[in-house]
Amino acid sequence: MKKPAAPTEQTYAELQQAYEHFNRTLFDAGLPDCLITLQREKRSMGYFSSRRFADAHGNFTDEIAMNPSYFAVVPVLETMQTLVHEMCHLWQFHFGKPGRGRYHNEEWASKMQSIGLMPSSTGQPGGARTGERMSDYALQDGRFVQSCGQLLTTSFCLTWYDRFTDVGDRPRSPAHQMDSSVGGGEPPCVVNPALTQALVNSRNTVTTNGVGAGDTSENTAGTVKQTGPSNRWKYVCPCNTNVWGKPGLQIICGGCSGTFVAAQGMGATVA
Repeated sequence: MKKPAAPTEQTYAELQQAYEHFNRTLFDAGLPDCLITLQREKRSMGYFSSRRFADAHGNFTDEIAMNPSYFAVVPVLETMQTLVHEMCHLWQFHFGKPGRGRYHNEEWASKMQSIGLMPSSTGQPGGARTGERMSDYALQDGRFVQSCGQLLTTSFCLTWYDRFTDVGDRPRSPAHQMDSSVGGGEPPCVVNPALTQALVNSRNTVTTNGVGAGDTSENTAGTVKQTGPSNRWKYVCPCNTNVWGKPGLQIICGGCSGTFVAAQGMGATVA
């Protein structure tokens, strides 16, 4: 019987697999290798740091850090969106002109849009394209949606996750700073239905093993599971209060006077 891969080897192999897939499908295999690390930076799902590591021969490599605290509490689709966001910073460092400090400039924004991620200061349509703290959302039928759908219909999964995470199911907002080093950004504030649909479409033709964070059961690839009854949506407000109700509700929070936003249409997460 073959010995299972060690957790360290398995975790980094999965992240490397995702990096190589997106490099090939979104960047024409033009990005150099980097060192992917796991970091628990507070209020950060990931960041990019250029030339962060060196070896004994004087060679340098960049770092893309991913926060494992989020692996179990957000859909794997959003984790991949964070990875690609940071890959755009890596692309700009090597082939463009990064903004000063943590500023996300127009060149970066244009690159993001060209691969199917629209920069937005709010994580939703209408937000600013550039700025210090940036989010993004996936464009319907864009290159990222298509590429992510391809990845998640292979044997890809994120097997290991942090079971003592303290982030819970709180929504992410522009206050969650992603760029704790050079570059970075916010993931979308809501689960993008285009990404969910990419899995639903691919599910009709391919079935493989375990594509979700921590899910290694058979015949679950591309399966969109319900977190609640199909007639209930989850809504969140700026002060992180969660409520469940029927689709299409318009709710004002009595605590912060903010508007509740549908965080998970039909309660869909990826398992």
